[in-house]
Amino acid sequence: MPSPLLSTGMCLVDTPGLGSVFTGNTAATQAFIPHIDAALVVVGADPPLAGEELALVEAVGRQVQNLILVLNKADRTTDAERAAAAAFTQKVLEKRLHHSTGPVFEVSAAERLENRGPERDWRKLLAALGNLVQGSGRQLIQEACHRGVQRLSELLLAIVTEEREALERPIEESERRIAAMKETIAEAERSMRELEFLWMAEQRHLSDLFVARHKEFLNSVWPPAEKEFRQAVQSTPRSMGPSYRRAIMREAQEIAQRHVMPWLETEQAEGEKEYRRVAGRFVQMANDFLKKLAEAGVRELARMPHALDPETGFRTRSEFLFRDMIDVAQPASPLRWLADLVLGLVGARGFIQHDGREFLGRLLEVNCSRVQNDVLNRVQESRGRLEVEIRKLLHEVSRIAVEALTHAREARSAGAAAVQAARARFDRLEREILELSAEQNSQN
Repeated sequence: MPSPLLSTGMCLVDTPGLGSVFTGNTAATQAFIPHIDAALVVVGADPPLAGEELALVEAVGRQVQNLILVLNKADRTTDAERAAAAAFTQKVLEKRLHHSTGPVFEVSAAERLENRGPERDWRKLLAALGNLVQGSGRQLIQEACHRGVQRLSELLLAIVTEEREALERPIEESERRIAAMKETIAEAERSMRELEFLWMAEQRHLSDLFVARHKEFLNSVWPPAEKEFRQAVQSTPRSMGPSYRRAIMREAQEIAQRHVMPWLETEQAEGEKEYRRVAGRFVQMANDFLKKLAEAGVRELARMPHALDPETGFRTRSEFLFRDMIDVAQPASPLRWLADLVLGLVGARGFIQHDGREFLGRLLEVNCSRVQNDVLNRVQESRGRLEVEIRKLLHEVSRIAVEALTHAREARSAGAAAVQAARARFDRLEREILELSAEQNSQN
């Protein structure tokens, strides 16, 4: 829609509400948190913040620095109710976030859509969003540009330095250097196996951690879940055998979901924390590996100190998959249907109840195991990406040296004037790159 705010490049994403009967809505909102730069938190006055909303805002507050609080539906409450709701919202959030949250803007979206009633804090809200665009949005873009310029500068300086040195040194020496470099890189490929053992140790630690958490949860949840199941069995109507089985299995699924879903939400935070820890650890090991290669003969690597970092060399955007419940199916074969029919006719429903109890345990076990599997799969995927980044970097270093030697041969075959002109061009390029880097650093 036409909007001065949107024309600046601001992107507003309206996430689903919390506490919906559709569990995927809450999961979708939580999954989007890592992608935001600022948050517009809209609450009502009846009550201002529920427990689930408070937990989400706390998670958002840890992710972003800019939080704009809006108290909507101001036309449905009295001045006293709005004041109490705003004060309550500020107090609770500041206690959770451990810092000031700024003002709470009181508005009525319905009044503004219909162009009626008082403006309340509407202009102040628009001004806050405008300041966000002019201030924080610009800062985010500048920081991204600074990182990009820094990385590009490092790569260009490495190319310029290699091209100039190839002009100055004897051709035979460059050929020996490239041969030695390729040999060192080939050895590096074999040496990467040393990293694999360290990675395997980290993965084993993760596996043990989540297996222990999984067992602890199952031990704590099974007694109350089993008790609920027994109560549900007692209240389930004694229908025909096949219908009775469907009812019992449905009760098992609902009980498992009530117990598993809250636990999965807490495990998501734990999984993300452990993933970030391993990400930082892996990238540090990779950078140490590259540093050793630079000291061992591939000194060109030292010219690109930001070759890898937790944001570019390892981090993967893949999402955890255990936010939704897996409902394990119980296929009904003709033989099973006939057996259930007979069991129902003779009143022997205990066999069906036993199957339902086993099904409940299976549901709990399957869904709890997914946390461990998803975290390990995510680490494995990121590990593969990191190895690709290392190999790509080593290939790039070798390619730069080979191309520099080719260009040096061409310049020398053209004569001393061509060599001198190439040197002057590289000197000029180096100055321009350094000046651009210095300018970026002064702006930040």
